[in-house]
Amino acid sequence: MTIEFAESGLRLECGSVAQLTLNRPARRNAMTAAMWAAVPEICDILTSDGTKALIVNGTGDEAFSAGADISEFEAVYGTPEATAAYNRNVRAAQARLRDIPLPTIAEISGVCYGGGCGLALACDFRIADLGASFAITPARLGLAYSPADTWQLIEKVGISRAKDLLMTGRSVNAEEALAIGLIDRLEEDVAVASTALGDHFAGLAPAALKAIKAITNGLSELSNRPDLQAAFEGTFSGAEFREGFRAFLEKRAPDFGGER
Repeated sequence: MTIEFAESGLRLECGSVAQLTLNRPARRNAMTAAMWAAVPEICDILTSDGTKALIVNGTGDEAFSAGADISEFEAVYGTPEATAAYNRNVRAAQARLRDIPLPTIAEISGVCYGGGCGLALACDFRIADLGASFAITPARLGLAYSPADTWQLIEKVGISRAKDLLMTGRSVNAEEALAIGLIDRLEEDVAVASTALGDHFAGLAPAALKAIKAITNGLSELSNRPDLQAAFEGTFSGAEFREGFRAFLEKRAPDFGGER
């Protein structure tokens, strides 16, 4: 059974090994606000229908996801209230995916940037092909990365490499991503590899996998510190962010030094 969500931006194929596909190839599978909001609902469906494992992928081989859809930023970050609501939806989507009580696999082809990278980091495993590339780019837009997303990154690559990726916003290829722990496996055919891993999990004891995931996630969690969340949210109200995303839309270099 296939279910379309969020104006066809998300497609769910149900089964023992389900597939959640980011389905906006014309926008390099960028995540809209509606797509973020739909993820918790999708996770609720999967935990009630006998699913044993979940594969998250993107339509086509050009992108897993280019991140949040920047064309929405004027609206979703137009007021402090809208900003808070949008950030809550993004956090809720990634938290629900991270905590869903079954194994999750990010199947990555092409670009995996920004919020798309955050979505992949929320999965238990990341399998990529040689054409994959990764970047976490909020600093280029005058923003910080959220505490929860930053912690997910630190879990995989360590503090020093996390600072490198976040402060530079640079892109890393699949080989470097594997070397630093950003991905778990590099495969010529990611669809075959992720399906095989999903089928493997489907043959194991669900209760044991659920307990293992709960224990490992619980032991690695960073407490939710209000001061860190405030530092993150404060970046959305500054002139630097407005300059950053407008420069992106206008296809020019941002000017973070002058008066605006």
